[in-house]
Amino acid sequence: MSNKLVLVLNCGSSSLKFAIIDALTGDDQISGLAECFGLEDSRIKWKVDGKKQEASLGAFTAHREAVEYIVNDILGAHPEIADKIQAIGHRIVHGGEKYTQSVIIDESVIHGIEESAVFAPLHNPAHLIGIRAAQASFPELPQVAVFDTAFHQTMPEHAYIYALPYKLYREHGIRRYGAHGTSHLFVGREAAKAIGKDIKDTNIICAHLGNGASVTAIKGGKSVDTSMGLTPLEGLVMGTRCGDMDPSIVYHLIHKLGYTADEVNNLMNKQSGLLGISELTNDCRGIEEGYENGHKGATLALEIFCYRLAKYIASYTVPLGKLDAVVFTGGIGENSDLIRAKVLNLLEIFNFEVDDERNKAARFGNQGQITTDNGPIALVIPTNEEWVIAEDAMSLLSK
Repeated sequence: MSNKLVLVLNCGSSSLKFAIIDALTGDDQISGLAECFGLEDSRIKWKVDGKKQEASLGAFTAHREAVEYIVNDILGAHPEIADKIQAIGHRIVHGGEKYTQSVIIDESVIHGIEESAVFAPLHNPAHLIGIRAAQASFPELPQVAVFDTAFHQTMPEHAYIYALPYKLYREHGIRRYGAHGTSHLFVGREAAKAIGKDIKDTNIICAHLGNGASVTAIKGGKSVDTSMGLTPLEGLVMGTRCGDMDPSIVYHLIHKLGYTADEVNNLMNKQSGLLGISELTNDCRGIEEGYENGHKGATLALEIFCYRLAKYIASYTVPLGKLDAVVFTGGIGENSDLIRAKVLNLLEIFNFEVDDERNKAARFGNQGQITTDNGPIALVIPTNEEWVIAEDAMSLLSK
């Protein structure tokens, strides 16, 4: 075990993912999830050396108590790991335009995260709670913020400006920011290695597909366009988010159908997407099962999901000029051979040829090429955002 271990914290509104990562190898020494904060059945699950464990956190636990449990109970039982932790890395969803790279956290950074919370009201406040909790539990260790939006700060202005009055951007920062940047960064560089090219000479389209989903055009290792916008609502069809739609629907819902603004926001973010179309589930595994069983709503949801994704991939050849590979990642991208095949078959104009055996083999943590050697390349690469966060933390410390 190296001495370059980083505790990575990813605080959601009612959950906390954590991992202790070797920054050199990407191996996780401990990983887990605390969830159901604020409820009587809040609990924590973790894995050490492949062995799974679970415990109740008690009624109405929150981030602070979860971090204390990680420190006292989990790390307390493994001092040989705890003693080698060099830094705490925090995943931060939104850094606005202020942060184009990872930074060591101080009070000015905390203020910047607070300012950006207007664009990520569910995520940034939770991240701040996690930072404060980690500072209390690890007062001697440096804390590092790694921003989902930072990777996309290389987009040209014509890719991130909306066709609204320009003063809305100038005065209020309304523009496309994107998300999943840490994942796209990692997958982009791994894709270059997989096809044997220098990252600076590699052009790929990366599809990060999970309950939240986004596509990014990566040119020479830099993001030049991405599907998520001011918030993670824009772009693809997702588990419960609608993605792209006519903005006038909002006006229609409020002024013609009597919805409140909050109800519309909830509708678009939590009741739409795969769940809304299928009227069955937001879980892609359930959608695929419904599709196989002939469920009409699940079939329609799957077809729309794949169609929208294929359209986005095709459109992102515009900023790239040439395409070296399409890459699938995220929970759906890494595991759904059905969706990958459907999307590539929709991209008939590019002559992708799916290799069924390769496509089925590239699941459950396995990576590799899923197309034949006769045409364009499509790859599956499991993402590892925690490793990027650990690497960035150790890199900043070395400076």
